[in-house]
Amino acid sequence: MNFARVLCLVWVLGAASPIALAAEGNAQAQDNADAERPYKVVDGHVDRATFRGYLYYGDLCLRCHGPDGAGSSYAPSLVNSLKKMDKRQFEETVINGRKNVTAATENVMPAFGTNIDAVQHLEEIYAYLKARSDGVIGRGRPKRIGETDD
Repeated sequence: MNFARVLCLVWVLGAASPIALAAEGNAQAQDNADAERPYKVVDGHVDRATFRGYLYYGDLCLRCHGPDGAGSSYAPSLVNSLKKMDKRQFEETVINGRKNVTAATENVMPAFGTNIDAVQHLEEIYAYLKARSDGVIGRGRPKRIGETDD
């Protein structure tokens, strides 16, 4: 059998088709990207968990990290931090705290591992901050999916 016939047979059967492989690779990449996004945003409106994250952020984190995770003179921007930090690092920092002391500064993140609200709603807070960090929601109170823009 010559090369052209083998190539046609492979194409007809769909085995190792470049188009099929590309489509499969794109679908897998999309699945991986979706798995990394802990939030759902539709037309600028967030899912319930992300909205709850916004509320719990306001209760637990705002006084140090500023409105909308943008940072303050007291604590860094979490919007910027989550561009370099994965979920595991975020959770570890919130639960165990962190101390970063240099000659010029002393940054201390207290441990929130004993704060039941922080622990129970950590994924929701992360979802809100990750959505902010990814730039899919802006500053201010996000609207929930299904909420009107009135």
